[in-house]
Amino acid sequence: MRILVALIFSVCISAGASAGPKEDVQATISAQLEAFLKDDFETAFTFASPSIRSMFQTPQNFGLMVQRGYPMVWRPQKFSFLEHRKDQAGRAQDIQIFDQNGTAHYLRYFLINTAKGWKISGVKFLNPADFSV
Repeated sequence: MRILVALIFSVCISAGASAGPKEDVQATISAQLEAFLKDDFETAFTFASPSIRSMFQTPQNFGLMVQRGYPMVWRPQKFSFLEHRKDQAGRAQDIQIFDQNGTAHYLRYFLINTAKGWKISGVKFLNPADFSV
């Protein structure tokens, strides 16, 4: 009986310790942003989905695209998570991110769940007028 109770207790503890999809998605985005701040394009590229990796081929190409097209992602001053939801392909996470000049930008990250965890499959600019922050 004690073994059964111990087994049930350890299963409950293990289940409680694992994060849910929302927390995992946010951790993925945070880790990629941290890598960009360090100019660690190798690590940032590991958070990209297979389709994004295929499109850009190398971490350097990927980093260059982010520097040119998403400078607020490459060098965020700060960011916060907004709405999170499930979508057709996986998850969508909205963020408010401030560039180095202090200008707020709103982005929607799209993520898919893979055998290697959540991977970013796209980022879309959102209309700031849609947010009252």
